[in-house]
Amino acid sequence: MSRQKQAEQMRTGKGFIAALDQSGGSTPKALKLYGIGENAWSTEAEMYALIHEMRSRIATAPAFTGARVIGAILFERTMDGTIAGKPAATYLWEERGVVPFLKIDKGLEEATDGVKLMKPMPGLDALLDRAARAGIFGTKERSVIDAANRKGIAANVAQQFEVARQVLAHGLVPIIEPEVTISIPDKAAAEDILLAEILKNLDTLPAGSEVMLKLTLPSKANLYKPLVDHPRVMRVVALSGGYSRDEANAILARNTGMIASFSRALTEGLSAQQSDTEFNAALDAAIQSIHDASVAG
Repeated sequence: MSRQKQAEQMRTGKGFIAALDQSGGSTPKALKLYGIGENAWSTEAEMYALIHEMRSRIATAPAFTGARVIGAILFERTMDGTIAGKPAATYLWEERGVVPFLKIDKGLEEATDGVKLMKPMPGLDALLDRAARAGIFGTKERSVIDAANRKGIAANVAQQFEVARQVLAHGLVPIIEPEVTISIPDKAAAEDILLAEILKNLDTLPAGSEVMLKLTLPSKANLYKPLVDHPRVMRVVALSGGYSRDEANAILARNTGMIASFSRALTEGLSAQQSDTEFNAALDAAIQSIHDASVAG
């Protein structure tokens, strides 16, 4: 029953998805922005313990509930850990009403044909089994588009849908994330190609299956409306991609039916040095602004 409730929340919930899934490569940067320098740890385990503390502080904050945050994407170590004494995914759903997702990709290959594909995921079936047992609702997998290259974008989207089918076979809902880099000169052209490739691939999905899409905020407002309205798309969410929170919110508000799934833009302004009162107030303001932009369309 809870999966049905979770699916309903993802389809129609008023709010956004928090991305709490910084991985090995992006963790030092996330900690630095949070006010914790690299001299604060000497081993990888200590670094991950610090980021887990930060994520736990966010997840247990009064503002972090399903009323405005309808889902959260977790890093594998977070799923394996606990928050407030409960397994992370269980805590999020049972205590906060937030639907848990898991980041499953293992990072990016070197660039080819203007894109960076996902690295192989040899243990994926075992991880998906573990995620399902842990109460995870869906997954997120990221690849990157750096140019309006038809061959590259077609390969990128094909790989995403191949992984999506594997995820669907385990009863989980994939968030497909082919990120278009916001700084490229041909961003709008790349997005047009991406839209066509996604639509083509959606039509090959098994009947009755649904995926989610996590896409860079488009240069052309409402470009992705056909995806928002597509019967095989549960939700279209936007990544902030390096835009500031104010910029990202302003662009998002112009895209009907898209909601946010922000990482850096969510944690902007949060600091380890803040008192709980200051931290909770800053997080509450961030959540409110992203929520408002998500429901504006």
